[in-house]
Amino acid sequence: MNDYERIARVIQYLDEHHADQPDLATLAQHIGLSQHHFHRLFSSWAGITPKDFLQCLTMAHAKELLQNGKSVLDSALETGLSSPSRLHDLCVTLEAASPGEIKSGGERWTIVAGFSDSPFGRCLMAESPRGVCHISFVESGKEIVSLNELKSQWPRAQLKRNDAFAEKLSDQIFKRQAGKQSIRLRALVQGTPFQVKVWRALLQIRSGTLVSYGELAKFIKQPSAARGVGSAIGQNAIAYVIPCHRVIRETGVMGDYRWGSVRKRAMVAWENSPTARPERPAENL
Repeated sequence: MNDYERIARVIQYLDEHHADQPDLATLAQHIGLSQHHFHRLFSSWAGITPKDFLQCLTMAHAKELLQNGKSVLDSALETGLSSPSRLHDLCVTLEAASPGEIKSGGERWTIVAGFSDSPFGRCLMAESPRGVCHISFVESGKEIVSLNELKSQWPRAQLKRNDAFAEKLSDQIFKRQAGKQSIRLRALVQGTPFQVKVWRALLQIRSGTLVSYGELAKFIKQPSAARGVGSAIGQNAIAYVIPCHRVIRETGVMGDYRWGSVRKRAMVAWENSPTARPERPAENL
């Protein structure tokens, strides 16, 4: 069991028992660690103590973030505001694959792909000649399944395995570093014009902020398309970088997530720890 799997078990336990306000001893016992080891592990991962982290999983906190997210999302493109507490920016230029590229299936391309650990578990990362084209979270023993999913997206491309590349990219995306930095990524996606519009809108949601499906639909000027927005979010092939984990239901309920609802909660809470948030709005074409 890796560190994220331990954290995920705790998050799930807190989610189910937060009304009982479980103490440190109970949480440590749940994952088979001493109190000292558990406290150190959790604080290192989350940037805050287990006690402080508990509020990030409550319905009230989710609703508060959702309400704040409305004004942040509306003003993101106009103001470009970023918090003084920002430690680094993740700026993503999102490009859509042309019909010809999709039809060719990546023919004559070499796609570099590899596995790496991240704060949210094992992940598969891939980069095409035009940018990062795949990031997914992988459950233990499902590496072949994940590789096959990548191959199905670009069936005629040559895949080159390079875990060192994946580790470097993961470090760029997830590592919390001192000082203000700008990390620029180019991403390539396959999707309909509507899906690409939704994914570009997702890039405007600042770290640590939540919005609803309905608010996102209004943002792309299609207020009746909340269901379509949800469908597009579910088809996102670049986890975390295109932040579909920041979209929740109008009620404040986290809802489903392609890579697991516990992981979604972990991401939202991790981004709300003092050492993680927020980024400035992303760059788009």
